Amino acid sequence: MAMEQTWRWYGPNDPISLAEIKQTGATGIVTALHHVPNGEVWSVSEIMKRKAEIELAGLRWSVVESVPVHEDIKKQKGNYKAYIENYKQSVANLGSCGIDTVCYNFMPVLDWSRTEVDWLFADGSRALRFEIKAFAAFDVYILKRKNAGQSYSPKVLAEAKVYFESLSDAGKQKLSDTILLGLPGSEEKYELNRFAEVLKEYEGIDADTLKAHLKYFLSEIIPIAEKAGVRMAIHPDDPPFSLLGLPRVVSTLDDAKEIVETVDSPSNGITLCTGSFGAGHFNNLVEIAEKLAHRINFIHLRNVANDGDGNFFEDNHLDGSTDMYSVIKVLTLEENRRLAAGRTDARMPMRPDHGHQMLDDLKKKSYPGYSLIGRMRGLAELRGLEMGIIRSLEDKHTN
Repeated sequence: MAMEQTWRWYGPNDPISLAEIKQTGATGIVTALHHVPNGEVWSVSEIMKRKAEIELAGLRWSVVESVPVHEDIKKQKGNYKAYIENYKQSVANLGSCGIDTVCYNFMPVLDWSRTEVDWLFADGSRALRFEIKAFAAFDVYILKRKNAGQSYSPKVLAEAKVYFESLSDAGKQKLSDTILLGLPGSEEKYELNRFAEVLKEYEGIDADTLKAHLKYFLSEIIPIAEKAGVRMAIHPDDPPFSLLGLPRVVSTLDDAKEIVETVDSPSNGITLCTGSFGAGHFNNLVEIAEKLAHRINFIHLRNVANDGDGNFFEDNHLDGSTDMYSVIKVLTLEENRRLAAGRTDARMPMRPDHGHQMLDDLKKKSYPGYSLIGRMRGLAELRGLEMGIIRSLEDKHTN
């Protein structure tokens, strides 16, 4: 049995239509109700309206990505208990509508960080990139965060100074806009002054405190998810190291193991994002897949090339620093184990995560990382690799 092939779609405002997605070979849709403000309940009527739209196109709503976790929940401030109750109701409503997988994250403020979203790749396509000196230049000289210099090595600070001084005013604005870029959908990017204020709200919240808040959230949500038949799948930090003085709690194998052991339930799982974990040179993706296989509820497959110094770029899906063959082999074996054991969660949805902007898409406007052709290339490569692994395992078993 192959993994369920899915595709992230940002709803009616996505420049890529459901009809186009169907032609890629994907059968499942990964989406969210982006028009519902963070913290509010997802009603059954709104869920069913979106579900019907997807099914009319001959596809199925496979995964929610995501039901956003309100910042007050992460900080345990303000109306966080009310927001948790709303979250419970949204999860219960999704389960009642037959949607059984929810990807979410617990990253403070920014859900991902890059310093370039149109980096020129060697073959002429455009890719996402993170350069630590550029990020430090933003932090120290544009944002001017208090004590920002303490977050970087002397080498990086020296490189950041030279880099910043080389930028034109337009270049400084582009760097700032890129780092403050919001997620596609309903998320809005921050203005610089507001961003600085939001960061201050996390003063005094270290990794241990944020982890305790996450554990409290899980203790409240997972029992509801289990009752509703919903599998929660926490997404790793992107990138998996601290930025802007903000804590990270889903960056390593040990982090993920501690999370899934906090509430021992199949509903408490992870999203195996090979790109986010892979941006950390200290992470071994094959080991992470093996050790957490039983709790992988959703899969993002992309590849990054990292240099060990905090710099990385998004490579082609079968290239880069992650051994994609071995990761998919682990996932294939796990799916076979689940089927043999008669588990109700044998289905393992995966999506090609990100893709280069290439060919005709270079002339079109699309969300960074979410152009059509680059992801379709990734899906085709991943599908072929998986099929080869499945057939080789079948032949080995037969012989």
